Amino acid sequence: MFLLKTICSYALVLSFLVCCGQPSKAPVAVVVQKDTTSPFVPNEQPLSNQEFHHYLVASRHFFDSLFSHGFNGSVLVAKNDEVIYERYSGFRYPRQRKDSINEHTAFHLASISKTFTAMAILKLWEEGKLDIHDELSKYLPGFPFPGTTIKTLLSQRSGLLNYVHFMDLSGWNKHKFLTNTDVLNYIIQNQTKVHGAPPGRHFEYSNTNYALLALVVEKVSGLSYQQFITRTFFDPLKMEDSYVFSLGDSARVMKSFRRNGRPFRLEYLDAVYGDKNIYSTARDLLKWDMALRSGAMFHQSTLDSAYQPYSFEKPGKRNYGLGWRMVLLPNGKKLIYHNGWWHGNRTVLIRMLDENATIIALCNNDNTRVYASKKTSATCLGIICKAKRNLTTWKTNPKAAKERTPARRNNPLSPTP
Repeated sequence: MFLLKTICSYALVLSFLVCCGQPSKAPVAVVVQKDTTSPFVPNEQPLSNQEFHHYLVASRHFFDSLFSHGFNGSVLVAKNDEVIYERYSGFRYPRQRKDSINEHTAFHLASISKTFTAMAILKLWEEGKLDIHDELSKYLPGFPFPGTTIKTLLSQRSGLLNYVHFMDLSGWNKHKFLTNTDVLNYIIQNQTKVHGAPPGRHFEYSNTNYALLALVVEKVSGLSYQQFITRTFFDPLKMEDSYVFSLGDSARVMKSFRRNGRPFRLEYLDAVYGDKNIYSTARDLLKWDMALRSGAMFHQSTLDSAYQPYSFEKPGKRNYGLGWRMVLLPNGKKLIYHNGWWHGNRTVLIRMLDENATIIALCNNDNTRVYASKKTSATCLGIICKAKRNLTTWKTNPKAAKERTPARRNNPLSPTP
């Protein structure tokens, strides 16, 4: 369900967006007006007008030309909690060209949902309600594989195979929606069909891990997964356009589409959550990013555990933490991110923690160009580096560097209480 196997440069974003581009309204540059009543907002230094201008120029350089191939989605770039670049294109109903996509249009996040599941487990850990080093069987009685801990699920090192694959071969009645509990019961009853390597042996990305973690959230909290995520994250952060999908939402959700414009229909795997099934917007995901960086929602030690790499069997820059993918850069910095892919939904959330920069792209009209592109025109920190170079030009020769740019608009991400 992950979007791409590599993300060592801005080519990830570029290749993602090559499949998604249709001229729409001009990019909107807005200022994030911080809600001072919330404890979850970082205290970042506001950008100067010159800095804002040059980050905007760099963003346009990378993204404007990509809105030319049927893009149905949204792109947002932020720096120091200010939205530098924000653009929407397409329709909820592409064939009818009806209901334009806007800042309130919620997309299926696919595997970006795993970041919420992981942080829900880590919140319960902070509260002393579970220990991530505990055996999974302590919380899910009957689970048959000793040595499988909550941490091995979080870090994708449990050895469990992907339920998306083994349930497809199980003989399951595909006219009946599969549930998380069904996945657990199948594992208990079919041990030889669901397990690969012993726990902790190596990294193996598996949606099964996060379907089971959602059950742990419910077991420990006494709430449904939907209730816990809403009360713990969505409500406090005023993520008012975000929700956990259930079958009762089928009529209101935005569908995803094949490249030929045909919509994907609900299938038997669509009711499983924890690994997927959170809907959100670019602006709400920025709130999520800001909350995690604020230091008020989680202890720094918890975040350090989440962003620590755990798999070193194979050399390379890519790794996985506790619910977060990462690229380990040669300069010692980490690029924290997660991708998503489910049906026609392709999503990416990139977090440059040291630079306080965020890139979000959400798309729901499937296109394999995201895998084919070989563009390597910018590094992961290209937007930062380019803007800094331009800032130097501005300061040394402001007349030569001057370029028209829209005014910064007051468009708060958080509504006034």
